[in-house]
Amino acid sequence: MAGTKKILLLGSGMVAPPCIEYLTRNPQNQLTVACRTLSTAQALASAYPRAQPISLDVASTADLDAQVATHDLVISLVPYTYHAAIIKSAIKVRKNVVTTSYVSDEMRALDAAAKEAGITVLNEVGVDPGVDHFYAMKTIDEVHEKGGKVKEYHLYCGGLPAPECADNPLAFKFSWSARGAILSQRNASSYLDQGKRVDIAAVDAMADGYSFLAYPNRNSLPFKEFYNIPEAETVIRGSLRYNGNPQFIQAFAGLGWLDQEKKSWLTPGITWAQIQQKLIGAPNSDGSSLIAHIKEVYKFPNQSESERIISGMKWLGLLSSEQATIKEGNVFDTLCHQLSKLLSFNPGERDLVMMQQKFVVEWKDGKKNTIINTLELFGDPKGYSAMALSVGVTCGVATQLLLDGHPALDKPGILAPYQKEMCDPIREIVETEGVKLVQEVL
Repeated sequence: MAGTKKILLLGSGMVAPPCIEYLTRNPQNQLTVACRTLSTAQALASAYPRAQPISLDVASTADLDAQVATHDLVISLVPYTYHAAIIKSAIKVRKNVVTTSYVSDEMRALDAAAKEAGITVLNEVGVDPGVDHFYAMKTIDEVHEKGGKVKEYHLYCGGLPAPECADNPLAFKFSWSARGAILSQRNASSYLDQGKRVDIAAVDAMADGYSFLAYPNRNSLPFKEFYNIPEAETVIRGSLRYNGNPQFIQAFAGLGWLDQEKKSWLTPGITWAQIQQKLIGAPNSDGSSLIAHIKEVYKFPNQSESERIISGMKWLGLLSSEQATIKEGNVFDTLCHQLSKLLSFNPGERDLVMMQQKFVVEWKDGKKNTIINTLELFGDPKGYSAMALSVGVTCGVATQLLLDGHPALDKPGILAPYQKEMCDPIREIVETEGVKLVQEVL
């Protein structure tokens, strides 16, 4: 077919289906769904027209290069650690790339090579990052056009179970990778608070409301420049979880469960209680003595919190005599496998993507307003989850605009949507797909 566009989609996870569905609406698009496990790719591709499955291990440079070379564009929905290698493959054969991930330092280092090859590498076109940028740039541009100054910018976003489904000790269920979800809570973070830089090593509760805890995530400082708000005295970007979840993740860390180093003693046949015994150096794995040692090693803030966390660990089976299923030879991936089994959505349950932006604006006459943009998006138990829709369809829309040669997106280099002219065309279409923030001025 004349004008046919061949798209290589890497990854077959939870957010892939809405992306594939959107792109296959266009009869000129042909998709190749690539996954390490062929049966997984086959199951996904079979639901859509003009989509074919292949088996591909993105860790194999030769195989990756061969597939990238035969397509017009690559969408990477695999873990961000592979993005730089994928971009390098695309640079060799001058093919465009789209990811939903933050631009890492490793990816940014490829900017000059991408420009020299004349390719576009469009990133941060999911929900967070992605939809947050679209509305930030829209609001900031409107304020600046009216002569106002953005003195404070706050963003918090969370992919959560709907309140009625938050029925487990972590008050959480996985609408995306368990590994990614937990690691996102362990990122070092920095933010600007009333002109002062604040650095936080890991999770730290910042504010509450709607029964959430909000905490800063990653480095918010560059967004003062990215968003062109030099006047801002406070810039905070962070995540939302239900109260009790961040404290549980901290306890996991303090008790050794987030250790990603391979352990020679972590072998098939070992029980969960024995793993905990090894992690904290307890004398044995007997229930009462193991719990006593847990309380010695990890300093709970009070007795009720101690009881809550330990009860939750029992519910998760982490203090039991059941044999653990070992994954990747390390404790963290072994834990993630267990959590994925126990904390998944059941039929009929729905997730929630909650995003809120707050802008404190100072006008020329000295008056101040607070502008709040809110997304409260529930998943459809009979269709897409809120997370899948908001990430997948946004990625699909951005990809189609790039395929169509939209001048704001079709530029060489490592890009992210930090300019209104890039954000508006994506946002306007994504709104028609049901992902839209509502504004309130206080």
